[in-house]
Amino acid sequence: MSLYAGLQKRAAESRPLRVGLIGAGKFGAMYLAQVPKTPGVHLAAIADLSPANAAVNLERVGWAPERFAAQSLDHALRSGTTHVGDDWQALVRHPAIDIVVECTGNPIAAVEHCLEAFRQRKNVVNVTVEADAFCGPLLARKAAEAGAVYSLAFGDQPALICDLVDWARAAGFGVVAAGRGH
Repeated sequence: MSLYAGLQKRAAESRPLRVGLIGAGKFGAMYLAQVPKTPGVHLAAIADLSPANAAVNLERVGWAPERFAAQSLDHALRSGTTHVGDDWQALVRHPAIDIVVECTGNPIAAVEHCLEAFRQRKNVVNVTVEADAFCGPLLARKAAEAGAVYSLAFGDQPALICDLVDWARAAGFGVVAAGRGH
């Protein structure tokens, strides 16, 4: 089953993936622009150092204010809306969150966020590629030990390179080096 078909199935069954986003700045805003168009996903919570800036970015990418006005994460889960706050730990530790998307752009904070998510047995999509460059093998090992999935965001250079290498190997080519540029 393709990713899209799986998400459509979850949407049809009214059991969306419940996502928590940490960091609603530049890269987070790109995700915020896309998530309303993605079936089977409920962005339940956003944690940002500045909830006011997160709200500005939400409006900038077309979100109506009532869509992110939930007073708590529990309220967001009940109402299908989004809670915006500054407590990343509450987001990561909430039992209803299925996936944490780390978008802070701060590699030190990102590693801390990922490690706590793994302690909570949460799957992580890490958009902060510098954190993966810094200690990706450790993060992958900690995720595996917790029974969680650790992934980079598809579309960032490392993920695209991995996909390119996987395609080349599947096509029977030996890979000596790989890279991607603009």
